[in-house]
Amino acid sequence: MSLKNKLNRLKPHISGGEPAVNSSTSSELSRIEIPFLPKWESENVTPYLLDQDYCLIREVKYPLAQKHGHYHFQDFLTAVDIWNKQPISHPLSAEGHRAEELFFFDTETTGLGSGVGNTIFLLGYASVIGESLVLRQHILPHPGAEVPLYKSFLEKVNYKTLVTYNGKSFDWPQVKTRHTLVRDHVPKLPAFGHFDLFHAARRLWKHRLDRLKLAVVEKDVLGIERKDDIPGYLAPMIYFDFIESKQPDGMLGIIKHNEIDILSLVTLYTHLTFQLCGMDTSQTRKESFEVGRWYASLGEKAEARKVLTKLVEGSDFTSLQAKLTLAYQFKKEQDWESSLPLFLEVADEGNQLLSIEACVEASKIYEHKLKDYKLALEYCLQALEFVGNTKAPIQKIKQQLDLRRKRLEGKFAKFPR
Repeated sequence: MSLKNKLNRLKPHISGGEPAVNSSTSSELSRIEIPFLPKWESENVTPYLLDQDYCLIREVKYPLAQKHGHYHFQDFLTAVDIWNKQPISHPLSAEGHRAEELFFFDTETTGLGSGVGNTIFLLGYASVIGESLVLRQHILPHPGAEVPLYKSFLEKVNYKTLVTYNGKSFDWPQVKTRHTLVRDHVPKLPAFGHFDLFHAARRLWKHRLDRLKLAVVEKDVLGIERKDDIPGYLAPMIYFDFIESKQPDGMLGIIKHNEIDILSLVTLYTHLTFQLCGMDTSQTRKESFEVGRWYASLGEKAEARKVLTKLVEGSDFTSLQAKLTLAYQFKKEQDWESSLPLFLEVADEGNQLLSIEACVEASKIYEHKLKDYKLALEYCLQALEFVGNTKAPIQKIKQQLDLRRKRLEGKFAKFPR
């Protein structure tokens, strides 16, 4: 089947909605030739005219009761409300935000590079307006139309924080690069806050997903199944074909792909919030551990302790990880009475790599804090025994343990107890 025929199959899946507001008069429109305008208009796409040039804008509204994956869009409002009621310092916290102040943003480009040779041909975003989730997409009809593209986009963007998937590394830097080329003719870029959900997905699910592309997270985590979707890597080829032929069909498939990307960001932010705030009743123990470890790394001691203490009962690997993470947190607080028992529990469980680490930490506490050189030496020797039994490449650790053993043997001979 030809590419054109494959793309034609996507037509029934293009979402409907209300056309974007356009201030162009019929006389202005008549002076600019817009190929296949009736076809565009039938797909809720209208032209935005500026100085004898134009871009295209598509607008679709979704009721907040609509479901996308495991969540309804109105659950996003709940997520924002949760952050505003819980005084937790977190990179994804929407504390101080209203739901309407976040916008979910994604682009389509002619390549993956970061230089000026890479052109953005589709700027898409969604936000809550009233009782709807409103999605807008600004489309570049030809390479010379970036002034109307960015002017139309920046006229409407009055939000506080953008939400992306790997947007800190790619989408927004690319917008900044392209904006510099037309900055004398368009509004300035606002100074947005930024929630990048890619880094959160990597923290929570790298243990279970081989790849962390948004489409993979959609399917395996969010319950979103794409049908007849055009792969993102085909977008540049389809756009270049569109520039030559002006036929909308291929671009409509890319627009639908971008639309799903953006809607999935709403669902993903909601799911991440429910995971981080303990609202997800189907959360796995491993996910809970990753949440607790993230809070611990942020210095959110109370929140980390609340999550991790629920996992320490038992001797499975997740329990051992939780005990070790919690022990390190108590160690940072110089609470040796709380940290030492946890290190000892992990040390005695016999999981080689975790036990080596726990034995070393127990040895340190006995040596430097409790001055019990006999027990410090015993746990150092226990760590060396685990090292001798493991096949992992830990020669450096063995060398460090040998030095520790020699030092402790000297201290114990001098100060036996």
